Amino acid sequence: MTATLEPNSGLPEADKAFHVEQHGVDFIPESERWAKPRDIASMWGGASLNIEYLVYGAILMGFGFSFWQALSLIVIGNLSWFLVGLASLQGPQTGTTAFGSNRAAFGPNGSRVPAFFNWLTQLGFEVEGLILIVGASLVLFDKAGVHASTGLKVVLVFVAVAIQIILPFLGHATMVKVLKTLIIPFAIIYVVLFIYTASHAHPGVKAASWVDWQLWTAGLAFTITLSGLGWAECGNDFSRYLDVDAPKGKIVGWLFLGTAVPEMIMMTLGALVFTFIGSAATWNGSNPFQSFEGQHYIPSWFVVIFMLFVIVQLFGINSLDLYSSGVTLQALGLKLKRYQAVLLDSAICLVITFYAVLNSKFSIYMKDFVDLVIIWIAPWVAIYLVDWVLRKYRYAPAELQKTDKSSIYWGAGGWNWAAIVSLVLGMIAALSALNTTFRVPSWVNPITVATGNYWTGAGLSGADFSVFMGIVVGGLAYLILGTATVRRQVSKQNELLGTK
Repeated sequence: MTATLEPNSGLPEADKAFHVEQHGVDFIPESERWAKPRDIASMWGGASLNIEYLVYGAILMGFGFSFWQALSLIVIGNLSWFLVGLASLQGPQTGTTAFGSNRAAFGPNGSRVPAFFNWLTQLGFEVEGLILIVGASLVLFDKAGVHASTGLKVVLVFVAVAIQIILPFLGHATMVKVLKTLIIPFAIIYVVLFIYTASHAHPGVKAASWVDWQLWTAGLAFTITLSGLGWAECGNDFSRYLDVDAPKGKIVGWLFLGTAVPEMIMMTLGALVFTFIGSAATWNGSNPFQSFEGQHYIPSWFVVIFMLFVIVQLFGINSLDLYSSGVTLQALGLKLKRYQAVLLDSAICLVITFYAVLNSKFSIYMKDFVDLVIIWIAPWVAIYLVDWVLRKYRYAPAELQKTDKSSIYWGAGGWNWAAIVSLVLGMIAALSALNTTFRVPSWVNPITVATGNYWTGAGLSGADFSVFMGIVVGGLAYLILGTATVRRQVSKQNELLGTK
């Protein structure tokens, strides 16, 4: 397909801002690669300068950490954005999404297993954003004298789902443009919040008596997953519009600058806000934004403006999740156009959000969700990157678009069993060291149990090495089990690509 560039836009007709993007999991021709690394960074930056990360910082404090302990978790945890940078380097060469590229490692059929897990993960993040949108809206209604009711919540969920469809329905170029535009106004509003925070925060607050090194590791797993690790499977969904020769160092560097830095700032601000607004009970409740009600430190007029900004911004970050879940549905094999998949996902999110808003506490939802995400993403990202390295950073793009036995990545019946076995082993390893918020038999978490008392009534009290166990075991297993298969495929790749 030859790109038709609109005058003065520089964008191809297939991916033009405020028009419905025509591409999905299919290959993006080099003639249509319009983006630069800084464009991707600005899109991620517009999403990262976000209220969700302020809430995460406050929830960390709700664990019982001192501010300085929380700060150490924030800085170290956000280094995981380097994983997203590394997991964005395949898109420019393959011209397809993460789970289009993933067919090389797992096989066309085997790839559907982690793709399904990713689809569920994106739905979970979408629901998280919708819960917060409803929560911020309830604060505004309360300021107007309209108190929360089941009927109001139902209406707000319907309206929120309808609005959130717009950006991902239009697609990639629209999201890049809108999220880039949001950076400056939202930077200003958070600077104003920081000014109020600076005069009232108490960074010298002491840690709770129950905080120990085991809980610190649980906080680290929480932070790593909700920062970089939880986005690693989305990187190539957006980098595939980069030029095939885009410098790898610039991709990783710009992405880290646009994500880790603003998220460190936002989570730190959230931890500081926690020290003088609300309590663990309010931030860990069904609506964390209730912490902004009934307090006298921040003027009511600013709370109203702030919540309006929050709602707009949450729609922005939710668009990334909904976009990725749509292309993941295509990778699963559903015969839907990308924008049709967005509509299907939105309908499913509507049902899940009703349940979450009416029956769940936000912090419990997030902690349970994080546990489930860690189990599969940690080993998957290791397998994905090890496979890429074994292939000497090259794929045969046309072969990735094939989903039958003619593909060089077909394996045994469309499955690369080395990757599947490695994923299972990595998931078991991650679960063995997971500090869960839901009760399971002690033999399920033997490493966690061995590092502390088993069940305290609020969760496991042992250490949480789940992220590291999942990555190490998944990656090493694939290196051992998959090298021979990959080498055979690499020789075929080289023949097709005319390289050695």
